Amino acid sequence: MANGTGDSDSVAVVHVEGDSAMFTEQEVKEMCGLKFGGVDHVAVTCGCTSYCYGDAVGTLKVFLNGDLQITCDCTPGCPEDKLSPAAFEKHSGRETARKWKNNIWVIVDGEKVPLSKTALLKYYNRALTKTPNKSQNGRVCHRDEFVRCTKCSKLRRFHLRTEEECRAYHDAFIDDDWKCYKMPFDKITCDDEEERGSRRVYRGCVRSTTCKGCTSCVCFGCGICRFTDCCCQTCIDFTRNSKA
Repeated sequence: MANGTGDSDSVAVVHVEGDSAMFTEQEVKEMCGLKFGGVDHVAVTCGCTSYCYGDAVGTLKVFLNGDLQITCDCTPGCPEDKLSPAAFEKHSGRETARKWKNNIWVIVDGEKVPLSKTALLKYYNRALTKTPNKSQNGRVCHRDEFVRCTKCSKLRRFHLRTEEECRAYHDAFIDDDWKCYKMPFDKITCDDEEERGSRRVYRGCVRSTTCKGCTSCVCFGCGICRFTDCCCQTCIDFTRNSKA
């Protein structure tokens, strides 16, 4: 539903139930499948294209608190629901993953338009700016973490600079049978050498290169490293507390 003044030069505002303005009419003009889902979100048809498997279509829900959730409809009866954009990108079989803002699209005026070129990410971006743990350049900062292989007992380093990298570490950390070959971004095996202990002390802190943990690099939970589609207790508690 859109409310306007009748003046052709005026900007109409798209409302959800409860009269909470989320998007102007211009921001979502000609956007395919736009629906209003209650007091706190809107939904829109989205998709991700794989060169091998073609288009995977889903429904993206955009929440006022910045959360993004996708229900996949790639095949009839697909059980995947409440996926993060990164998880949907991976599920679709996209070969060049880790760039979901550009790889996931919505249809505007009959054309596929990347999320990064729409207004749909404004609440997501706004939520990121409110997270407490930031480096000197304003970006959210997480120190590097390590996961031990259950087969060879070697420690493998995970960088946590982006949401995708944080999710990869999070999934590995809660995996009771994690092995080297599951390393998401670097193809390694148990035969590869373990990083030297003298090198592991460097964790990416912006305050001190050999920091052992401080308020600049230790994050206890934010919108980048906690996930609404994860069922672990840590993520559940964070999601509940953030909505309280």
